[in-house]
Amino acid sequence: MMSLFSFSHYKFLWRCSIAFAFFLTLFFIANSLTLQAQSTSTPCNKDPYKQLNLILNQNGTVTRPDKPPDSPPAEDPTLLVLSKDLSINRSKGTWARLYLPRAAQHQRSKLPLVVFFHGGGFIFLSAGSTIFHEFCFNMANDVVAVVASVEYRLAPEHRLPAAYDDAVEALQWIKASQDDWLKNLVDYSNVFLMGSSAGGNIAYNAGLRAAAAADYQIPKIKGLILVQPFFSGTRRTGSERRLANEPHLGHCFNDAMWELSLPVGVDRDHEYCNPTARKGPARLELIEKVGWWVLVTGCGGDPLVDRQVQLVKLMKKKGVKVVGHFTPGDYHGIQDSDPLKAKVLYGVIKTFISALN
Repeated sequence: MMSLFSFSHYKFLWRCSIAFAFFLTLFFIANSLTLQAQSTSTPCNKDPYKQLNLILNQNGTVTRPDKPPDSPPAEDPTLLVLSKDLSINRSKGTWARLYLPRAAQHQRSKLPLVVFFHGGGFIFLSAGSTIFHEFCFNMANDVVAVVASVEYRLAPEHRLPAAYDDAVEALQWIKASQDDWLKNLVDYSNVFLMGSSAGGNIAYNAGLRAAAAADYQIPKIKGLILVQPFFSGTRRTGSERRLANEPHLGHCFNDAMWELSLPVGVDRDHEYCNPTARKGPARLELIEKVGWWVLVTGCGGDPLVDRQVQLVKLMKKKGVKVVGHFTPGDYHGIQDSDPLKAKVLYGVIKTFISALN
């Protein structure tokens, strides 16, 4: 368990606490605004497939007409970061793209490992999507870590908990892998589960599974990094009402993605979706028990920000060692489209990882 008395740790937590308190102030001011400042909710399209521009096939699968561009891996030795793809489970079609900072090949000390799960509402995108390839490439270089970006099965063809199953299997595969990069350059006592949006939800739920199992077949996890994690619930929060028509993640899109991802017949207060409902708070005790640190990041322009703040507060109440890093403005997924915002996030992540070593 990490010592709580080192100056560097106090300094880090103090800075993050100031940022969190600053955001909370803005958040409560926003919640106190009159109804004139609140957006008017537009009725949702009742067809979630049409809402998300999906075509439903007779066999229960969907066709995704607007597939974003992919990028291939590259082991070009002139690049700052090398990357390659390795199969995890061929029958499931799961694999991982590894990112290695070129300079790490000549270092004596081993590097932290960040196991990354991409966003996309559980139903879109891939570990090979250009936006995530570039994000992980730059993160590996700035954080100075090996990154393993995991390709998991998508809903609605494979509803939750399929993605969580794939995430845990990926951790087992990493521990058993004989790949040179993983075997020779990774410090398996310094592993972080990370995800953005739906990937943050996957990192959280896969982490709970790993904490519950005390599975020695997976690397030793030191912490979770949840970037704008994708959670919901049956009752709207203040930020969800205020930002109901936010173009990046309005509640119509949010609801539709959960309808296609959750097990058939459950509501959005299911434990996969709402970590603060029903047995969710009790599950957090697993993270407190294993002593992991958790970083949760978010921003004021994200409709999900209230849920992220609630999760941080609940973690603190349960004794989990958590740092909330929230900023005003911006929007859900901004780090995927704004390189400057992504670079700031890399700095936050690097500080978090460094403080635990």
